Amino acid sequence: MPGHDVVDAHHHLWVRARTPQEWIDPVTMAAIDADFEPSDLPAVEHGVSATVVVQTASRWAESEELLGLCASAEGRAAGLAGAVVWADLLAPDLTERLTALRSGPGGAFLVGVRTMVQAETDPGHLDRADVRQGIATVGAAGLPFDLVVHDKQLPAAARLAAALPEVTFVLDHLGKPRLDRYAAGTGDGLAAWRRDLTDLAACPNVIAKLSGLVTEAHRDTWTVDDLRPAVDHALATFGPERLMFGSDWPVCLLASTYGRWLDTARDLLTALDADEQHAVWSGTARRVYSLAPTTKENPS
Repeated sequence: MPGHDVVDAHHHLWVRARTPQEWIDPVTMAAIDADFEPSDLPAVEHGVSATVVVQTASRWAESEELLGLCASAEGRAAGLAGAVVWADLLAPDLTERLTALRSGPGGAFLVGVRTMVQAETDPGHLDRADVRQGIATVGAAGLPFDLVVHDKQLPAAARLAAALPEVTFVLDHLGKPRLDRYAAGTGDGLAAWRRDLTDLAACPNVIAKLSGLVTEAHRDTWTVDDLRPAVDHALATFGPERLMFGSDWPVCLLASTYGRWLDTARDLLTALDADEQHAVWSGTARRVYSLAPTTKENPS
């Protein structure tokens, strides 16, 4: 592990009796066909000093639950420092609902909002005036908006970010580049993704997460070098000061342990100097999500 402050800016928690996860196939996704609570999160044992838990369901109940978990003794022991929650962007009382979340249990841990854009079938979803108004309301509340999109939605994400320069956007998983195609040797399957990520990175109000890459590669056979083209391009376009580390645990368990992904990220970032390392491992996340600074360094 790096010998400095580490923030895991992207992981999930769920108990399926309260928050069903219908997207999990018990056959092909057996590794995550389970409940995951704060006590299961392996961040602290790997020297991670703070984490951000991210929504998985489109329901207010989960949003309230995640904030409550951050405030709980169990959550604090697991390193939970903030939550990116779901909110109904089309709710006419969205401002009031966000205010209610902030004033409720764990409200001080509200650090961002996300909706499941990747599941939208309308290619014009992010171009809709009502969706953009909802996102603008999130921004006006002082909250970043996490963008979970697949690679073909990156152009729409770039149009959105350009249209709302006052909103801070956080791109999850680098926009899900199809690393399985790249590693398959079928030509540069990342060409369109490279172009579209470059366009999105041209918007200074966009930050990106180095997360979720192992599940976009060949899950059983991926190597560090399979991921390097995507990470190198992200570093070249966003720069370390606009990148943050995330594990995407427990989803990463489909292709990697928590520790292996940490070691892989360390290898991928080894050429960065000390200030750049600090930015990716913790500085960017603490700045963008307004997380409290740490008072001690993590052990190496």
